Amino acid sequence: MDLASRLLLLLEVSELGSFTKVAEHRNVNRSAISKQIVRLEQELGVQLLNRTTRALSLTVAGTEMVSQAIHLRDLLNNSIRLAENYHSEPRGELKISSSTLFGRQYVQQAILKFQVLYPDIRVELLLEDRMVDIVGEGFDLGFRIGKPKESNLMSKQIARNRLLIVAAPEFIEKYGLATTIPKLENMPAVVYSAQGLLIDRFQYLDNSGNEEYFQLNPSYKVNDVEMLINTVLDGNMLTVITAQMVENEILEGKLVPIMTHINLTDYGTFYAVYPHRNAPLKTKLFLDTIKEIVGENVPIWETRIPNFDKMYGRS
Repeated sequence: MDLASRLLLLLEVSELGSFTKVAEHRNVNRSAISKQIVRLEQELGVQLLNRTTRALSLTVAGTEMVSQAIHLRDLLNNSIRLAENYHSEPRGELKISSSTLFGRQYVQQAILKFQVLYPDIRVELLLEDRMVDIVGEGFDLGFRIGKPKESNLMSKQIARNRLLIVAAPEFIEKYGLATTIPKLENMPAVVYSAQGLLIDRFQYLDNSGNEEYFQLNPSYKVNDVEMLINTVLDGNMLTVITAQMVENEILEGKLVPIMTHINLTDYGTFYAVYPHRNAPLKTKLFLDTIKEIVGENVPIWETRIPNFDKMYGRS
């Protein structure tokens, strides 16, 4: 490992916060990371990290070196990106991050199609529902709900993602059809819940166009969006989902949209995010591929919900 590689390793340690996390990320032994940092300190003749039994922290010199490493990483990434744009065919690696369900449904499809078209591209896909640091973790491309707030990221709109309220026919037979907000709020529901996040309150517009909210009555909280659908299919609870989560359950009559007369506020829009304004050719081509799969104007998931364009205040 040369000096530049060790500087980049120091940057990774500072971003991830420990030798152990870097070792897990690189799939190497923790001692190998520690030895390389010691070697870097010996080469530079300064201490870069304060080490305790509980934590690592940068020294003043370490902070300066990390700043230099950030510039080095940017320079290397830009050099690779510029060189790739001179290739007649895209090649190299494409590292992608996506939320879990969207990744399984659509990013995976796009990757399989993309690699048939461009076999010289090696793709790595990370499926996680956390907010991934696109630049810091070295991703070329990420897919998120909502426009990014980070000033160092570019974004491209992929498709809208609207809300709907669903129940199984067995649920409606058992509890009756919800026709008012109070009745909806009293019915048992399954909702998404993760550490520090509970999604059980949703916005709608009343007849005067004023913002109002309804609160579901959670009988079950779960941190997996696919479990929302599976639970509702069992017929004992209703839920609010995004249109993107629907496969063929509504077409097959297994789920029924309810309370379609209320004006639900849209959940958000899928965006692709990437680090550079002038994205490399491989990134641009992958974006073209996923747009073909998702759909240009009306996203493919809305075609699986008959008359969806007339529901929830959209007529």
